[in-house]
Amino acid sequence: MTDKVITFGCRLNIYESEVIKNALDKSGNEKALVFNTCSVTKEAERQAQQAIRKARREHPNAKIYVTGCAAQIAPEKYASMAEVDVVLGNEEKLLSESYSKNSDDNKVFVNDIMSVKETASHLVSSFDGKSRAFIQIQNGCNHRCTFCIIPYGRGNSRSVPIGRIVEQVRLLLEQGYNEIVFTGVDISDYGKDLPASPTLGQMIKRVLNLVPDLTRLRLSSIDVAEIDDELREMLKTEKKLMPHIHISLQAGDNMILKRMKRRHNREQVIEFCNDIRRARPETSFGADIIAGFPTETEEMFLNTLNLIEEAKLQFLHVFPYSEREGTPAARMPQVDKAIRKERAKRLRDAGIKQLDIFTKSHVGDVREVIIENDGTGKSDNFLKIKISDKLTPGTVHKVKITGVEADNLIGKII
Repeated sequence: MTDKVITFGCRLNIYESEVIKNALDKSGNEKALVFNTCSVTKEAERQAQQAIRKARREHPNAKIYVTGCAAQIAPEKYASMAEVDVVLGNEEKLLSESYSKNSDDNKVFVNDIMSVKETASHLVSSFDGKSRAFIQIQNGCNHRCTFCIIPYGRGNSRSVPIGRIVEQVRLLLEQGYNEIVFTGVDISDYGKDLPASPTLGQMIKRVLNLVPDLTRLRLSSIDVAEIDDELREMLKTEKKLMPHIHISLQAGDNMILKRMKRRHNREQVIEFCNDIRRARPETSFGADIIAGFPTETEEMFLNTLNLIEEAKLQFLHVFPYSEREGTPAARMPQVDKAIRKERAKRLRDAGIKQLDIFTKSHVGDVREVIIENDGTGKSDNFLKIKISDKLTPGTVHKVKITGVEADNLIGKII
């Protein structure tokens, strides 16, 4: 088997899959094949189930473990699959002893995730084939957005102590990583459960002070409504924080945002983007957006569509709304699925237009670039740049951007 851990979903799952690989190594289980699932959409679950069936056909002697958010929320669904040997919860999947469990008597090992009070900072010393490394700084979510089932897969918000984060950063820098990504389920909520309740901004400032060799730090998705003043100021002035911000947006219409139980409005998003852009014009912005949320009219949709241009959002993750059983939104009046799909395309097209404008505006610039595995590099503001030189993945170079070729910028080392 080429890869013993198959990952679906978010950056946190990518991180946890590395922990699972370490746990497998410690367990000595040579026959294990682990599917780390996602439950954000029905499509993510369908893809995981399809992959599990295919894996059983191709590897009849493997011991198949299914874990992740989909398994945590609905373990019986995966336990009922003939192809599956063991179902593990999100806490159990990170423990080496879980991969020694015998499924003869019990197939399911899933605890009550709401009872978990701490997040262990599992130390991961390498990330196979990646030019950057991820560190989990937080897990779970205290909010209950009406469309989201993730809190029932991840539990309530809990933060990793600053000292453990510093330890992880130092370890990864020793391993040669030049760029670190702080990830979690709701990292903007960081620290509220820790002694003295440090904010995300305070934690980042402390880490950068304690680990001065860390020169490239990225953040996963953040919530505009929860950004503390210190973080906001650092996003404008701290050069070690990469000028690329991904916003947990979901919609650009205020009524839809209220029905989603989001904590921001469209005006706050526009003001935030403009404020950061005034201080660091090179900053790029991404966003998660749901198309066709229940009750969304064409007028409401246009507010979201227009926000992409108003806030100049270039990197979009767009999802047609997917009903999640047990959530309030699933009981609301639904938008036709064909309309959801059509609106998602319009949103993606608007994002592509903004990315094209932003990309072309950088021709002639010099940017710091981290080299990827495919002969390209990612600039500090997340633009993809094609480089002809043969360079070591993970190394950082100054690159002069000389032109555009298809969807990529072209650059040369200076």
